[in-house]
Amino acid sequence: MARQLDEQIVGRYPVGQRLRVLDVGMGQGTQALRLARAGHQVTGVEQDPKMIAAAREALAAEPEGIRERVRLVQSDGRDTGVHFLPGSFDVVLCHGVLMYVEEPDPLLAGLARMLAPGGLLSLLVRNADALAMRPGLHGDWAGALGAFDSTSYRNRLGLDVRADRLTTLTATLAGIGAPLQAWYGVRVFTDTAEDGAEIPADVEALLACEERAGRTDPYRGVAALLHLCGVRG
Repeated sequence: MARQLDEQIVGRYPVGQRLRVLDVGMGQGTQALRLARAGHQVTGVEQDPKMIAAAREALAAEPEGIRERVRLVQSDGRDTGVHFLPGSFDVVLCHGVLMYVEEPDPLLAGLARMLAPGGLLSLLVRNADALAMRPGLHGDWAGALGAFDSTSYRNRLGLDVRADRLTTLTATLAGIGAPLQAWYGVRVFTDTAEDGAEIPADVEALLACEERAGRTDPYRGVAALLHLCGVRG
């Protein structure tokens, strides 16, 4: 996903331009810190106290120049309008958040308002059109049958959450003025890997296969996750 995001940024902005990035639901700050290391000014928003504490700890271990480029805000991602002016950011990330939001449209509309004209909105969502893949590949036929017509699933944390369909999100992005420009699949071949599985010796070949599949039909359509990139008109 990081490679996909970089591809979109490089294709849209001049090399070396310092971008204003908003990472909503940043978790422990993996993407926020990666983009700050690349020279961008990053604001991370996270509601979970444990996650933002982990992000602060990770940030504290960075050199001063990188720490100065990162601002952390503990808040609900739906409250961006409280903290920031419309059009304040060139790039807005919302990765792995929508599955926990029962009504995502207001959140997405708020994120689009944060974008400057021509700004990039990057979403990572659970693919509702592929919910039967994981149980099917594990031989859970009852679970697979139940997943075909559903947008609900139980994640690896044991939480009942929701997934999104590409067609629905495409319409939503068009409606909020940030129409879809590109989309990718994420975890096409590796979704059944166990948590904590050892990284294989041929990880670069694995990533090359995932990256190729993530941009190639029909493989990307059955990925566990979808990475959607919209652009503010």
